[in-house]
Amino acid sequence: MAEDKFPGWHGTTILAVRRGGEVVVAGDGQVSLGNTVIKGSARKVRRLSPGGHDVVAGFAGSTADAFTLLERLEKKLESAPGQLARACVDLAKDWRMDKYLRNLEAMLIVTDGRDLYVITGAGDVLEPEHDVAAIGSGGNFALAAARGLMTTDLPAEDVARRAMAIAAEICVFTNGNLTVERISK
Repeated sequence: MAEDKFPGWHGTTILAVRRGGEVVVAGDGQVSLGNTVIKGSARKVRRLSPGGHDVVAGFAGSTADAFTLLERLEKKLESAPGQLARACVDLAKDWRMDKYLRNLEAMLIVTDGRDLYVITGAGDVLEPEHDVAAIGSGGNFALAAARGLMTTDLPAEDVARRAMAIAAEICVFTNGNLTVERISK
């Protein structure tokens, strides 16, 4: 629907931190419609196991669109087990070129514990700098906080939790109800 006919959904912050041989993906639980909090306990970080290889994914944007993309990513990983980069690039190509998929409104952060990628509908598969990636309404707040905390000796999960707490204090579309998944290679 057009933005002028239906108010925008907001309220996701997904953060990934890679440190010490593991990646932690944290997501808040808030979903907002305009200025109203609709739900405070949504689960936007998932563990997938296509072909027996664990992958953790976090999503921002439309839930139905994100699940469609996650299903496609799982199929790509089943056909190329253990090849996360290839699966992400193939998904981004499909997302960009397919008439149906190009209308999906979501972003993904995916990791297998070694590699870490942000996938967008513009065809981007981005490897983050500084071992930190963030998406969603509060993504820039969480990213800035995590980058600052990366100068400390805190483990990945502590960096993620503290950065998400900072984002929740600043961004009205982010709350402190976290889902956290850890994965290592």
